Amino acid sequence: MKQRFGIIGNTEALSRAIDVAIQVAPTDLSVLITGESGVGKESFPQIIHQYSRRKHGQYIAVNCGAIPEGTIDSELFGHEKGAFTGAIGERKGYFGEADGGTIFLDEVGELPLPTQARLLRVLESGEFIKVGSSKVQKTDVRIVAATNVNFADAIAEGRFREDLYYRLAEIVVSIPPLRERKGDAALLAHAFVRRFAAEQNRGSMTLREDALRAIETHAWPGNVRELENCIKRAVIMADGNQITLDDVGLNEVQEICLDLRLVREQAEKGVIIAALARSDGNVLKAAEMLGVSRPTLYDLMHRYGL
Repeated sequence: MKQRFGIIGNTEALSRAIDVAIQVAPTDLSVLITGESGVGKESFPQIIHQYSRRKHGQYIAVNCGAIPEGTIDSELFGHEKGAFTGAIGERKGYFGEADGGTIFLDEVGELPLPTQARLLRVLESGEFIKVGSSKVQKTDVRIVAATNVNFADAIAEGRFREDLYYRLAEIVVSIPPLRERKGDAALLAHAFVRRFAAEQNRGSMTLREDALRAIETHAWPGNVRELENCIKRAVIMADGNQITLDDVGLNEVQEICLDLRLVREQAEKGVIIAALARSDGNVLKAAEMLGVSRPTLYDLMHRYGL
């Protein structure tokens, strides 16, 4: 299922978000997809549509933030001929086109307040009026919305209607940021390398260990989209078939030691050195701090050459 919708990752939070999307799909509840920019919110409305009874109907994705305020109502609800300058013909609008299907309203938090009022009417009654018309029309549309806006702040500041928020958020699906998806950055990076290497006719390419370590530890504030752009650039700029730390443009990180015995010894030695320093070299006081006997501390000091 993940492969079908282009989702890569094995973390529990991501799997939980997918499960919620599948569970809510057969219903007609409105769904709000939340998450930071670049986390991949656009895949989840498609899951909801394809697992719903509306899967054979229209699926229309609308980027609300990319449509000018002066034309957003016409785009969503349609207009009559002559409704405004340039309206040389009638327009059905997305809510008319998607009757019986699903509309995905991306960046819904960017909608102007007058448009929010129109959208609320659709959610409450399934009714809308075209721009320049007085005729009420009906539509049967499932609405899935997404945003990276903090709605609590937007509502408090009067930028978003509280009643509309509760109508949109009958079910909320939260997509975790990449920095919280332990191990997924490496999976995504390998997948992106394969994809872009094929697109750029670069043959078989791999990530060198230093590049992979940097990818795994980077915070990725731009999330999956930032990582995707990083790998695409690295595939193009790499001199050979191996992508290096310089190619990905990230800072080098210290390699994580996977030898548990060695890690324990290093930690033990460090604590002993700190206790001896704090006790000004007094072995008895250091032993008391460490909760061991003085003979035991002498044995440890001998083992670690202290």
